[in-house]
Amino acid sequence: MTTSTIAFSQSKTKNPFGLVYNGAVTENVPGEVNIHSVDYKLNGIAIAANVYTPANYNASKKYPAVVVAHPNGGVKEQVAGLYAQHLAELGYITIAADASYQGASGGEPRNVDKSANRIEDIRGMADFITQYEGVDADRLGVLGVCGGGGYSLAAAQTDKRFKAVATLSMFNSGVVRRNGFMSSQLETIRERLKQASEARAQEAAGGEILYAADLDWTDEMADSFPYDLYREGHYYYHRTHAHPNSTFRYTMSSLIDLMAFDAATNMYLIDQPLLMIAGSKADTYYMTDRAFNLATGTNDKELFLIPGATHIQTYYVPQYVEQATNKLKEFFGENL
Repeated sequence: MTTSTIAFSQSKTKNPFGLVYNGAVTENVPGEVNIHSVDYKLNGIAIAANVYTPANYNASKKYPAVVVAHPNGGVKEQVAGLYAQHLAELGYITIAADASYQGASGGEPRNVDKSANRIEDIRGMADFITQYEGVDADRLGVLGVCGGGGYSLAAAQTDKRFKAVATLSMFNSGVVRRNGFMSSQLETIRERLKQASEARAQEAAGGEILYAADLDWTDEMADSFPYDLYREGHYYYHRTHAHPNSTFRYTMSSLIDLMAFDAATNMYLIDQPLLMIAGSKADTYYMTDRAFNLATGTNDKELFLIPGATHIQTYYVPQYVEQATNKLKEFFGENL
């Protein structure tokens, strides 16, 4: 465990809303930022979400809104909730929802992780929040974190309700599931596709649901990983910011869809203002860089690097979160 991770890890506290990030709302106080647990149906699946309303929220007024998409394996109570709360503190109505088949949302089998579902989840958040009292539907933005960043890019390529698009530590899920992190699994693509196809066949026949990344991680295992993303991700998701609904596992059959997905394929379709934030030391930066360079359809785009930050550290380390929040304040302030 790195010194920086130890320094900023949090002591576990009970939060009535299940939130696991530092500085989380603990009670709804009149005149302050409040959190509202909501649920709605999306294509027949019950979606669990949290809506954050700004201080002195008045339903008769009109507010800009931001949809916040969580990372792969994450839930709304972690980093997505942190940034949703910070944006609410800046005057936005925000929503963070658990992806369908994941977290507290419905859907069977559990932990299906398909790109089409995740993109639809983001559009579903837009459907819900634009009908929420006080929301100005013409001032809607999206912020995607990690895998949620890649899916937010894909959603905004065709859904023009999003007037401003931002990502934090973007992770291109399909490319990594196909090629491996930093193209480390190119030689096993066909083998893994065969496994995914066999897993789907087994599901169709009523057999056991097979899962990928279904491991009981130990600190020793994590410490042996060559990449900061997975090493620090273990401590974030399993130690300092663990949530019972958060898991890295996903159905093996999901790979049939995931391995054909690339969030950057149609980046030229994004004609909205675009902000992509990443840590300067993030080993995932190559994904942000590629997508940003392919965003040729907008003249209003910015790449913002947080000096010294790794991918996971942008989720919770105070000075890095503050820098990201200040940049989002500037970006959404100008465009929403």
